[in-house]
Amino acid sequence: MSPRRNARRRDEPPPTGRIGGIPRAESGPDGDWVVRAVTGAAADKTYVCPGCEQRIGAGVPHTVAWPSGDRGAENRRHWHTSCWTNRLNRGPRVRRSRDAPRY
Repeated sequence: MSPRRNARRRDEPPPTGRIGGIPRAESGPDGDWVVRAVTGAAADKTYVCPGCEQRIGAGVPHTVAWPSGDRGAENRRHWHTSCWTNRLNRGPRVRRSRDAPRY
């Protein structure tokens, strides 16, 4: 019997940990931010996106952003990735009560 020969795995990406994203710095007209991508496997809670005010369900990949000078978790916000990308293109949101007319 000949010895077993294992083929090298060349297409496998290196492991990146549970979160899956490395924090990166982003600058824009709205300030300096630290941004990290969260994989679906690491998203174990439900959040509300500040961009569209819709829920980000558990298991949905999304983006976490916080001001660059802040190290605390209280200012971290979980965004849909598309909402974070387009945040500068949005107009101001008008908050209405549930019973207010839409016009």
